Amino acid sequence: MNKRILTLLFVSLVTIGTYAQEKKTIELPAWINNLKLSGYGMLQYQGSDKEGAKENAFNLRLLRLSLEGRIQQDWYWKMQLQINGNISSLNASPRIVDAFAEWQKYKFFMVKAGQFKRPFTFENPMHPITQGFMSYSQPVSKLSGFSDRTGEHSCNGRDIGLQIQGDFLPNASGRNLLHYQVGVFNGEGINQKDKDNKKDIIGGVWVMPIPGLRIGAFGWTGTRYMTTTQTGVGTKTESVRKNRYALSAEYAQNDWTFRSEYIHSQGYAADKDKGDKADGFYALAIAPIIKNKMHAKARYDVYRDQKTWGSSKTFYEVGADYLLSKNLQVNLEYARVNERATHTSYNMVDVELDFRF
Repeated sequence: MNKRILTLLFVSLVTIGTYAQEKKTIELPAWINNLKLSGYGMLQYQGSDKEGAKENAFNLRLLRLSLEGRIQQDWYWKMQLQINGNISSLNASPRIVDAFAEWQKYKFFMVKAGQFKRPFTFENPMHPITQGFMSYSQPVSKLSGFSDRTGEHSCNGRDIGLQIQGDFLPNASGRNLLHYQVGVFNGEGINQKDKDNKKDIIGGVWVMPIPGLRIGAFGWTGTRYMTTTQTGVGTKTESVRKNRYALSAEYAQNDWTFRSEYIHSQGYAADKDKGDKADGFYALAIAPIIKNKMHAKARYDVYRDQKTWGSSKTFYEVGADYLLSKNLQVNLEYARVNERATHTSYNMVDVELDFRF
């Protein structure tokens, strides 16, 4: 009996080995050879001494897995999954954040369809690690679909739609001087159908007069179908208009980065008592201490939820980062926060370990 079992096992192993050798001769579709699996994680410790809301906690800020590739030479596609926070709710559960395909035959006219970043502001499309600070700026977070003032579920600045974009007007050295992008979107954020059959139109244009310098302007008009509240009126479900614009400038060259953006919004928040206007501004600098290895950084970040100084929240931030290797870095940041609406000031400390693979 034992000999029979050993014989069967041997025959099975030989069969598997032969099959494995034969598989090497099978010609796979070309697009499979272009598949790329990548991802990154952002591990965070954050502390705050805000009165009545003191915090001292470790956190998984972000974990993302990405699969991308090409189908034929001209078509690029990408899918990305995000995991963070409490998996019991839509806002923080594992979810698809990117799922799109883009026709890239012509650099001056590319077409993207699916779920992806809204073409609004310089900072919104940036990689969270490359962005440089413990979070995206307040104006971008509140007015680009991260924790939007409209009450939209957290969308990481993304929506579902169709977009065209491109670079053109090359100079004598072949470097393009002008970029444009414009798209039409549901207006409801990620993984959501359009609820009022009205679309958002978002676009931007910027010039690049010298290497590393971008100066741009963005516009956004549309609606969101949402439940609003108002004192004396109660709750009401309706399509609420949102009109926004942004003015942006950035210089990123030789490991130096300077960036500043102003964003203005007209359109009611989920709480109508806050009014129909908001705005914000940030300015930042990232300077190399050791080029491509260690940086010092500072950011001034203010958001006015009702476009009044009495409703402003301001972050004064300083910090540093150190690259342990190409794909591993440590970040340390201190922030002094001032909330005028509550007449509160407090301190925050943020430490992160970020890695890519």
